Amino acid sequence: MTIELYTWSTPNGRKVSIALEELGLAYSVHPINITKGEQHAPDFLKISPNNKIPAIVDPDGPGGRPLALFESGAILLYLAEKTGKLMPQNARARSEALQWLMWQMGGFGPMLGQAHHFRRFAKEQIPYAIERYTNETRRLYGVLDNRLKETDYVAGDYSIADIAIFPWAARHEWQGIDLADFPALKRWYDAIAARPAVQKGMTVPS
Repeated sequence: MTIELYTWSTPNGRKVSIALEELGLAYSVHPINITKGEQHAPDFLKISPNNKIPAIVDPDGPGGRPLALFESGAILLYLAEKTGKLMPQNARARSEALQWLMWQMGGFGPMLGQAHHFRRFAKEQIPYAIERYTNETRRLYGVLDNRLKETDYVAGDYSIADIAIFPWAARHEWQGIDLADFPALKRWYDAIAARPAVQKGMTVPS
């Protein structure tokens, strides 16, 4: 059965389209244009009560009943568990994948999002905010680079943790980041960017 994906062309939205492509799951795309306030439409709020994309509806949810989900990290975990793919089965490796997924959800995404806002979209330039979030972004890239000096992917094998991180790193230029400053991270970035499923997922919605 076809999963319904409600999304827009943001890093969080692209996490889910990449995962769906990697997993080979059938899905249909419902663009939610957040620049026009479509995320506040009553029908969408029934699926995503926090008025954020992405969200999915799986007509073949647990128990054979439809399941609506919002929050990109929760969706990634659900899809991995549904298919038994992109998440380690070993308890130690699974814990490592979960910690890096939570690192992205709690730090790498929110802090880079603030850098995007104050560097590109704020109605006035606020030097303190620009410096604060740009510096924190650079620190987080350093954390990731150090991890990737030890392993090909953040949790050993390619997983939803890498999928969660990649679309945010794909906007490194928005954040004032030169990937050449982080060689291990750049090697990881180039390897993921070359994956056909990633390339396709990064174009959703078209």
